[in-house]
Amino acid sequence: MNVLFLCTGNSCRSILAEATFNALAPAGMRAMSAGSQPAGYVHPRSLALLTRERIVTEGLHSKSWDALPATPDVVITVCASAAGETCPVYLSPVPRAHWGVDDPAHATGTDAEIDAAFERAYRILRTRIEAFLALPRDLAETDPAAFRSELARIGTLMP
Repeated sequence: MNVLFLCTGNSCRSILAEATFNALAPAGMRAMSAGSQPAGYVHPRSLALLTRERIVTEGLHSKSWDALPATPDVVITVCASAAGETCPVYLSPVPRAHWGVDDPAHATGTDAEIDAAFERAYRILRTRIEAFLALPRDLAETDPAAFRSELARIGTLMP
């Protein structure tokens, strides 16, 4: 199963989700990330946080959804539509879900406050990814409606 984490810039949230998913997922499951308007770089605080969590950062880069290495089986948007962000719409007939997370790249304040915003985004994404990975592996095939429902429910989970 290929999971695409999608946002606008592909520099923070979707990168955090991609790396975390790939660190936790069993064989046969893989995440990728992309942006509708990629920033062209991975935010240094995202890389630092992943390194602190002992998650591999090698190969992570900001990329367009036009340059995906595989066709996604599931698409999860991570933009924060409640914050007025426009979520990209991936036009593919696969299950989609929205797991909105505030963009830590827009955090302001002291270094500690900005780091805390990145940490919050990471913890939310990790909680949701762990819940996703706890679903029965064949749920998408055996009960597509239940799978879509679970994806939506997972998008509401908070650490």
